Amino acid sequence: MKKKILSVLLATAMVVSLTACGGGDGNTQTNDAEQSGGNTEQSSGNTEQSDGNTDTSSEEEYVLEKLHIVVDGTLTANVDSGQDAFIEQWEAAVSEKLGHPIELTIDQLDHSDYAGTVSRYLTTGTPGDGQYPDALIMSASMFREYAPTGLLWNLADAYENAEFQNRLQLKSVNENMKTSTGELYGFAPTYGNGCVTYIKQSWLDAVGKTVDDIKTYDDYYALLKEFHDGDPDGDGTTGKTYGVIAAGFGKLDEAPFINYMPEFWWGAYPDFYQKDGTWVDGFSEQATADALDRLAQAYADGLIDPDTEDASTKVAREKFFSNDQSTSEGVFTYWAGTWLRNLTDSMDKSEIDVSLGDDRLVQLPPIKEIKDTWGGYINREAPVWVITDDGDGSNAREQAIFDALLDTMLDGDVVQTLWTYGAEDVHWSTKAESFTTNPDDPEKKKDYEYADGEFHLMQSPNDPNTVWKKNHLDSVLVIAPLTNGFVNDDPLVTKGNQFFTDNCIDAPTAASCETLTEVKADLATDKQTWMNKVVTGQMSSADAIAEYQAKYGDVVATILEELNAQ
Repeated sequence: MKKKILSVLLATAMVVSLTACGGGDGNTQTNDAEQSGGNTEQSSGNTEQSDGNTDTSSEEEYVLEKLHIVVDGTLTANVDSGQDAFIEQWEAAVSEKLGHPIELTIDQLDHSDYAGTVSRYLTTGTPGDGQYPDALIMSASMFREYAPTGLLWNLADAYENAEFQNRLQLKSVNENMKTSTGELYGFAPTYGNGCVTYIKQSWLDAVGKTVDDIKTYDDYYALLKEFHDGDPDGDGTTGKTYGVIAAGFGKLDEAPFINYMPEFWWGAYPDFYQKDGTWVDGFSEQATADALDRLAQAYADGLIDPDTEDASTKVAREKFFSNDQSTSEGVFTYWAGTWLRNLTDSMDKSEIDVSLGDDRLVQLPPIKEIKDTWGGYINREAPVWVITDDGDGSNAREQAIFDALLDTMLDGDVVQTLWTYGAEDVHWSTKAESFTTNPDDPEKKKDYEYADGEFHLMQSPNDPNTVWKKNHLDSVLVIAPLTNGFVNDDPLVTKGNQFFTDNCIDAPTAASCETLTEVKADLATDKQTWMNKVVTGQMSSADAIAEYQAKYGDVVATILEELNAQ
């Protein structure tokens, strides 16, 4: 079965490009090349799981000299913004902790084909070939696919014996990822985060509304209509602006599927999920047909920007804060916390609503229908770090990787600060310092001054007119806090995180079984196609679901049988 799943994963990588978001999302860069190494037959020989995660004290000591990790854009310190300094300081700090040098190699993949490239790495490579990763980041849905393959190391014992255990505040995040027999194949250093709905304050002002006026779906729909039919950007022309834009009407290839258009998807979850302890097929439910009908009506009324159908997250957000607001939108649902600052700063760069400063955007509390059905905005399952299992029957190498990478990541001090904020004196500092952003623009100019010993973030290495925000870990979302007192007290980030915490519920557990792994790519592609056709008026929701049931009815029945038998 393991080899069968591996072949399915490889086939998936060849035919479909999947995405993997992170708590920060959208900060993705670099290498989009298709790389491979080794051969499939050799790789298949390394897929049997080792016998649990036994005590390595009796095994020959393994000295880790090189560490190769694969990451996505959630590591913000990329090659253009101080990654070399991050690596240098990480190597120095970890080498001092462990008593021997370790060379770190970071392979940062392009977000648009992260899952596909990872699949090629793991299914065509061989441990030790220079490309095969020692550890890597996976989304929750990717993790569910790979956990049963034998490619990932069971780190349960390493996790239980980790130094950070005595500082854990959110232990349930990782406890919930354990199998029924106690194996743990991934580690989440933070909880997942999710999306909230942002509205431009100036557009609300233009139509005489406040966020408190938007309580129900009808209120929300009416607001979108005013944004489209009126002149919220104030250029004297009506009917050119849109109510809302998103990276797709729904992301049916990426859990939690509905977070980019939550006001339309209330009550619906178009994937397999558990209802009262039983797995069901959400795409076949009437709630999904109703959600598709709501989207289709809004699209027909011109309230949804037509670019939504094919927009990436980058395209959607850049259109939202474009300096040309005449064909922009008033509403954008996107990631919480840090992104309240990111979007505000992006509007500032585009010179949009400069007079409003940090009050350019307001966050919309979940409408009544969302609260009555889901309970709030969806907190996705956390992305995880995984360690590859070389299949040699020994845990020594894998334990050494855990000790160097994951145990130190939450050390509460030097290494955790690197993962949280980046490199000292590159991304942050405690030295006396003063600097100015936008010095040549009187309206946007801002002075910063810090005393010796005062922790602060510095100017971004790749943009001196912005202040650095974070690296990989969000200090508010992390499961074990820093103990050195270094706190980024950006009021917008704090406000955004608190708003999401107050208004979220946990996402449904991602489904995973053998048959679903085999058909997942085709299933997602077809569902996305049917959804787009319904929303753009090419077919009815009833016909779309009927075609889905005709094509996949037997397969769905098998998937549900497997899921409910687990």
